[in-house]
Amino acid sequence: MRALKVLVVVMGVMIVVGVIILGVTIFRRVNNPHPTAVAAASIDAPIKLPATLDEPAGTSIVQATASGERIVLLLHGGGPDRVLVLDAHDGAVTARTSLAH
Repeated sequence: MRALKVLVVVMGVMIVVGVIILGVTIFRRVNNPHPTAVAAASIDAPIKLPATLDEPAGTSIVQATASGERIVLLLHGGGPDRVLVLDAHDGAVTARTSLAH
């Protein structure tokens, strides 16, 4: 009977600690909805991107993401949606993929 009481108390403490951790996590995410994940992909040298990407008229950049020494661009308009991968050091296009509708 004593072991059961200890077990109930330990599980109760674990539930309280879990609820506190959950509350703190929700509070932090509500106050900082966009964590800075790009900081891990920082580059020491300045980025030199080309002035034009040779894309059709009406093309716009929907999303840009830095990943290591690459910059990934999601392009929309001017044809099918596309993904471009640029070298972060010289801005050269290293890969180009069209997305099917």
